[in-house]
Amino acid sequence: MEAIEVPVLIVGGGGCGLSASIFLSDQGVEHLLVERHTDTSRLPRAHYLNQRTMDIFRQHGLVDSVHELSAPPEMFGRVRWQTSLTGDGRLDGQVIYEMDAFGGGALTEVYAEHGPVLPAKLPQLRLEPMLRRRAERDNPGRVLFGHELTTFSDKGDRVVAEIRDVATGETTTVTAQYVVAADGGRTIGAELGVEMQGVPSMLNVTTAYLTADLSPWWHDGTIITWFVNPYRPDLSGTLMEMGPTWGKRCEEWALHFNPGDADRDDPEAMTARIREVLGVPDLELTLHRISQWTVEGVLADRYRHGRVLIVGDAAHRQPPTTGLGLNGGVQDVHNLAWKLAAVVAGRADDSLLDSYETERRAVGKRNVDWGLSTWFHHKVVTEAAIGLGAHIPVDRRSAVFSAYFDPSPVGTAVRARAAEIFQTHRSECQAHDLEVGFAYEDGALVPDGTAPPPRAPLGNTYHPTTRPGHMLPHAWIERDGERLSTHDLVGRGGGFVLIAGPEGKAWCDAAAEAAEKFSIPLTAVRIGDGAEYAAADGRWAAVREITDEGAVLVRPDHHVAWRSASAGADPAAALGDVLSRVLAHGGTRRG
Repeated sequence: MEAIEVPVLIVGGGGCGLSASIFLSDQGVEHLLVERHTDTSRLPRAHYLNQRTMDIFRQHGLVDSVHELSAPPEMFGRVRWQTSLTGDGRLDGQVIYEMDAFGGGALTEVYAEHGPVLPAKLPQLRLEPMLRRRAERDNPGRVLFGHELTTFSDKGDRVVAEIRDVATGETTTVTAQYVVAADGGRTIGAELGVEMQGVPSMLNVTTAYLTADLSPWWHDGTIITWFVNPYRPDLSGTLMEMGPTWGKRCEEWALHFNPGDADRDDPEAMTARIREVLGVPDLELTLHRISQWTVEGVLADRYRHGRVLIVGDAAHRQPPTTGLGLNGGVQDVHNLAWKLAAVVAGRADDSLLDSYETERRAVGKRNVDWGLSTWFHHKVVTEAAIGLGAHIPVDRRSAVFSAYFDPSPVGTAVRARAAEIFQTHRSECQAHDLEVGFAYEDGALVPDGTAPPPRAPLGNTYHPTTRPGHMLPHAWIERDGERLSTHDLVGRGGGFVLIAGPEGKAWCDAAAEAAEKFSIPLTAVRIGDGAEYAAADGRWAAVREITDEGAVLVRPDHHVAWRSASAGADPAAALGDVLSRVLAHGGTRRG
């Protein structure tokens, strides 16, 4: 293969890298993606796509493809604790507690108020092939699986890398302006000396990926079921649907379990142990794979090193609780893609890319810290609610469960107290503010001096706001009979949007002038009575936080860059100054 010169080289073809490829293609940025594996993930891995990620996929025309394969909240929006999947004993198959989760049940109305699309359940095993097809369609011949990065060097004004075809051994030189490291930290971060700070290697987890018919015992609508065995703690486990059919007829499953003394390399021994954990000794199952992975909570000490931008698992790795891993990675590259597009096209200074680290590393730290907190709290919740703990010997375990299920007034009190404890689990499974309420305090934005809205201590209440750095609030609007979200005003092509009140024509005129001056895609619209867009349900007036003469400037990633609560003395000058600051004009260019 001849030497390749391309603006952006993406290293890594998982969910994060493939999303980066799609977002860059949508914004007209030439790039090359290389992935050392010959195919996408063969393990289910992450399986929850939160509301913000689904909103991003909607912006980039991916949401219909996701919906064709995924489960909607009504089919997964519960979490459940059970004694076991099944069994003949009086304590077997008992539901200990269950609650709405991740946009399901009573949460659906709340989630629907705050976004144009709801969360979905789709494991990486099925998500990544869909993303790959789209990436290859949009960037033909430049999405190369079975190709690994062997060397790279940052020359100051460019990066020179060597790529090897895994099958043939043939090597190719790639010269790029920038590298997006989406390799999980396996190669580039270590080479650059990036330090992963935090809590490493807390626990090794064994997961079985299997096919079995569990329809006689499975409860529909559950994203996660934790089994807390009433007799033997070593037989407790975690079971999750993995599709492709959802509900009782689900074919494939992921089971986190304790393999005990069984040989992990012996399929028959593993199969026997899985049957024991599930409590179905004669269960017919196909064991696809046994994997082991490490629970950790670590954050890269930097997200940018010269011309290398670090994203996804290469930048942050946290426990799976709250589902902030893959979702955080997709949100990383969504933040980065429009900035790369602006810099590569010459519309912004290279220093704009510094704002990627400023903005996303702060969010990454919060996500890692939150993941660690919910991970440690989960075990405390379970033991405290049921009455378990290190002080309870194994031979007293069944007595504790019997007391929990006792129909007497005392048993009723035990379960009522347990419910209070279990409800604290909402910090993990109802953390709506973690999903959509994250904001940037510094970066590619102009603060207006206002205080942020309150944040619920357990992360379960989101407060929409147009304060700079926050996500543009969703509201339904209409034009010529078409119903749209305010998020739809921001297209997939990397442009800014100025949203003005119905009396904000001066701001719209200023936007047209600024678009020409800075040679940037900038659309101006007005929402309200007599404007081109009408508020469909009155919600925009409740969340806009500007007067009829004010305006909000929205970045290509849906985050607010700046706002003016009212009319300005010189809208053209004000908007020009804002865009110059956001795009880092006059900044110090690297290299």
